[in-house]
This record gives sequence, C-alpha cells and structure tokens, in this order.
Amino acid sequence: MPNFQFVDLDSNDAVSALLCADRRIGLDTEFMREKTFYAQLCLLQIATDDGIYCADPMSDVDLESFWQRLMDCHWVVHSARQDIEVLYQTSNRMPDILFDTQIAAALLGLAPQLGYAGLVRELFGVELAKSHTRADWTRRPLPAAALEYAAEDVEYLLPAHEILTERLNGLDRLHWAEEDSAFLLQPSLYKGEFADAVERLKGARHLRGRARAAAVRLASWREREAVRSDRPRQWIMKDAVLLEIASAGPNDQESLAEIPGLAPRTLRRAAGEILENLEDAKSDDIDYEPPQKPNEKQKSILKSMQAAVAACAENLEITAEIIAPRRELSASLNGDRDSRVFTGWRKQIIGGKLLEMLEQ
Repeated sequence: MPNFQFVDLDSNDAVSALLCADRRIGLDTEFMREKTFYAQLCLLQIATDDGIYCADPMSDVDLESFWQRLMDCHWVVHSARQDIEVLYQTSNRMPDILFDTQIAAALLGLAPQLGYAGLVRELFGVELAKSHTRADWTRRPLPAAALEYAAEDVEYLLPAHEILTERLNGLDRLHWAEEDSAFLLQPSLYKGEFADAVERLKGARHLRGRARAAAVRLASWREREAVRSDRPRQWIMKDAVLLEIASAGPNDQESLAEIPGLAPRTLRRAAGEILENLEDAKSDDIDYEPPQKPNEKQKSILKSMQAAVAACAENLEITAEIIAPRRELSASLNGDRDSRVFTGWRKQIIGGKLLEMLEQ
C-alpha cells in the first residue's frame, strides 16, 4: 500500500507547497451520487513527484484558494470525465491542461475502456486490490483501509503518464491524446439545459405528436424537480412512468392515478403540476420527427464508411470505435456533421474521406 498524508485545506502554506502553478499532478476523486442529483465530492487524492496526498473537501473551509491553485496544475487523470464533472459542479472551474491516461492507452492499441487497475497491470505488472469500491465515502472519519485504497488510485498515474507519453511520441500520436483529453474540458458537456432533458430520456426519441410534446414538458419538469430537491431523476419519476404518462395523456387526477408504476406520493405531491404540463403541451408547436431508418443507399454508404474506418483502425492497430463509433457514422447520414471524426486528427486520417463518401 502507498504512503500518503493528509493536506489541511485550511492551511494556505500547505496548499501553496502542494499545488504550485504549472505543476504536474495525478488526480482522482471519491464521490457519492446514489441519493442526490449532484455528485457529492467526498475526497481528493493528489499525486506529485514528492508524494501522495489526500484532502477532505467536506469541511466548512473556504476552498476558493485551493480550487484556483488546483486548476493551475497540469492534471493527469484516468477516465477523467466523471472526476471533471464532480469538480466542475463543486468549484465551477476547469483545469487548463488535462492528460487522460485511459484515452492515451486506447490510442496505443489497448482496450478502449481500460480501467485503472488494468492499466497498472499492463504497464507495471502490478495487481491492485479493489476491496473498497463500494465504500461510503461520506463517512467520517474514513477507515484507514479505505484511505489506503483511495491513495492507490493515484500512485501510478505520473509514472503511467511518462510511459504513455514516450510511446505516443514514438508513434507521433501525442497530439491525438492531448486533443481528445482537451475535449473533456468543455463546460457544455457538464451543463444540462432543462429544455434538453428529453434527450436524456430513453425511449422519447421515438414518440410523435402530442406524446412527444408532453414528454418534452414532463422531462423538463422532472429535471427542475431533481435539481431543486437534489435527488436523482428516477426518484422524482421513473423513465417508464414518464413515457407512459406522455403517451396516455390523462386529463384528470383519476385517470392519472391509473398510470402503472406512478408512486402514490408523487400523485399526492405533484398531480397538479403534471396535469398542467400535459395541458400546456397541447398547444405546443410540434415539428419533431423521429429518426428515420436508413434507406438502401444510406445503408450502402454506411457500410462503406464502416469498412473505411475498420481498415484505418487496423492499419493504426487501434479499435475502430476510437476513430468513429457506429452511432456517429449513422448520425452523419442524416446531416449531423458535428461528430469528432470530421475534426482534428481524425479528419486528417479518415474524416475527409468519409465526407467525400457522404457527398456522393
């Protein structure tokens, strides 16, 4: 188990010594979100060239100075998206520079979603214990064994960064990893608009007409309720129940009560708001059309695009989904050109060719 020490976030001297500007750090977080809408940041683990440090962000200390110094560092994180999300929601800040070791490993031909333990095994031949993956990180004081596990999650990040950087440089792919890592630093990835809540509702994309309009209204209402109460969306109303209400379009509380799976407490608390949203949806303009199945010509183009991506991936000895997932290729058939395959390094190696196929 690694040696580590706590950092007193109430001490400016300690924070200043640990987080120098432009310093490279390995970073990981522990958080809980099972009972809340927003993830609750419970622990920060930081690795530097000098050692490993754990910090408790759940105290009442003003962390403004700490966040500023943390964002000035160069972060090395494995599978960074959730860590960035919880830190961004907590501090409303983003780091300037990020290196995601999972992204880097995939660009070297390792598994696309390789976990941290798998990366450590691959690079260092070390097996990590995972006995505290279900720990209650809100507990205070945290057990020593849990802290040791947490510290282990950053122990190999900086050595891994060095190895991955050297290998990527040898293949002239370091800028690929830097570009894909920087993509994760877009605040828009972590800011969900209420009006877009329906896009996160599984099954709503196939609804039409009034049912779609109702789903849009109800999904937005649920999102606001989840944010207001800081509770998971499914605790407010399950997806299946919301879709059933949108499709059935009940006009009164009696018919609303007949919806399968609608919790009695939800009916008592929110029947009026639900019915009001359904009524308002009746006057909404409806121009949405569900995604159409590809025609024969589009199927042929998609097959050719997939073959081109597969050949490119084989030549690079990486997985095809790293270059262009099938869903993104399918979306491009309907005019979506926002996929990353049409930008940056992907555009240079295959995206331009794919655009030519689409324009035939």
